[in-house]
Amino acid sequence: MNGAVASIAAIIERELRSLRAQVEACSDERDLWLIAPGIANPPGVLAAHLVGNLQHFIGARLGGTGYVRDRDAEFARRDRSRGELVAAIDETRGVVRATLSALPEGELDLDYPDAIAGVRVTTGDLLIHLASHLAYHLGQIDYHRRLLAGGGPLRSVPIQELVTARPT
Repeated sequence: MNGAVASIAAIIERELRSLRAQVEACSDERDLWLIAPGIANPPGVLAAHLVGNLQHFIGARLGGTGYVRDRDAEFARRDRSRGELVAAIDETRGVVRATLSALPEGELDLDYPDAIAGVRVTTGDLLIHLASHLAYHLGQIDYHRRLLAGGGPLRSVPIQELVTARPT
C-alpha cells in the first residue's frame, strides 16, 4: 500500500494507538467514566464511540465486515472495562489496516457508498474526515484524563510515523 490511502491509513492507525495509550494511562479504571461539570461524555464513552464509528464507516461499509453499529449504546453504556475497550481498539486497528490495505487508490475519488447527514462525499474526503474526527475526540480524552484523573501528556502523535517521514 502506498500513496494517499497509505498515508490516511497510517494516520488513523497512529491515532488508534494513541487512543489505546490514553485508555491505558488512566491509573484507575474508574477514571474512564469520570464526568467533568459541563461535559457529557467521559473518556470511555468517547473511546467506544470512536471504535463504533470506524468499525461502521471503514469496516462495515468499505470492508464488508458485517459490523452492525449501535450508536446509541456507544453513548449510553458506562460499564465497559479497560480490557474490553483496549480489545475493541486493537480489533478496530486490524479492521482499518485490512480494509484500507485492500482499497484501490482510485476509490478515493469515487463517492462513498452512502450519503451521510444528507450529503454525498468522496471516499477520500470521508476518510480524512474520519481521521480528523478521531483526532478531535482523542484530544478531548487527553485533556479529560489529565484534568480529572491526573497524569501528564503522552507523546501521542509523532510526526515520524507519517508514511513520508524520512531523516533530514
